[in-house]
Amino acid sequence: MVDFEWYRSFCAIYKHLSLSEAAKSRIMTQPAMSQHLAALEAEVGEALFIRTSRKIVPTERGKELYSRVAPLIESLESTTHDFKSASLPSMAVTKIGTAHEFFKEKILPALRDFPTCTVTRFGTADVLLDELKDEQLDIVVTPKKYPIPGIGFTKSMVEEFVIIAPAALDVPEVRNPEEAERWLSAQPWLSYGLELPIIRRIWREHFHKRPLIRPIHVIPNLHMILSAVASGAGISVVPTYMLTHEPESPGYRILWEELKVSNDIFLAYQLKHKHVPHIQETLSLLQGVV
Repeated sequence: MVDFEWYRSFCAIYKHLSLSEAAKSRIMTQPAMSQHLAALEAEVGEALFIRTSRKIVPTERGKELYSRVAPLIESLESTTHDFKSASLPSMAVTKIGTAHEFFKEKILPALRDFPTCTVTRFGTADVLLDELKDEQLDIVVTPKKYPIPGIGFTKSMVEEFVIIAPAALDVPEVRNPEEAERWLSAQPWLSYGLELPIIRRIWREHFHKRPLIRPIHVIPNLHMILSAVASGAGISVVPTYMLTHEPESPGYRILWEELKVSNDIFLAYQLKHKHVPHIQETLSLLQGVV
């Protein structure tokens, strides 16, 4: 009785004209491939290949058998693949863009509840919004909102930023904002970037002036900034959703919580895709998560 695998091995040898290459293509050993060929040749009663010093060449009977068998094998494998694919549930894919800190703290814990497969990209708001505009992303979680043709924005949450310092830092009692500003300006600062956007917000809203601060370390990762503060490297500003449920955690402490500032977070999306079911479901889930 002919084994179907013999025919698959025969076709592989015919395509590669090499037992070793045919064996690699089928993830088999060369001796096993040789056994398949020998068994098939014994079944048909004729040699199907002529062995030379460098390669093997199909005989006329080998060519005839290949022309008959190859289309049947390809059709059978295609049918099997299609049948298997049809039996599997197809899931839509939602491409999400966000900051990795936000993803870790807010989205990752709820990932098991997502209704679709997801592909996530990390980056700055401007870069991610450009990718959304170019349809490389479906949804972007962003603190920035400005007019972009074809892009809609839905407010999802308000994040708050506070100043944090090493837990062991000796912080003086201050009597007024001016004293607080002078003391803060004299401290070593860690920043996410040289632009100091949130630090400038704190100075503008609470001290009504520009900060005269030059960070000693620029670290574009808020989790690493938190670790650096806890290790005593300096003070910084982080969103409260990154902090533990306790107001003060080992390694760092919040300074003068009344100096906090807030920031709106939006979900941005392609307007033409807003009513696509899996986009709607993901937007709703993100709205609940954040």
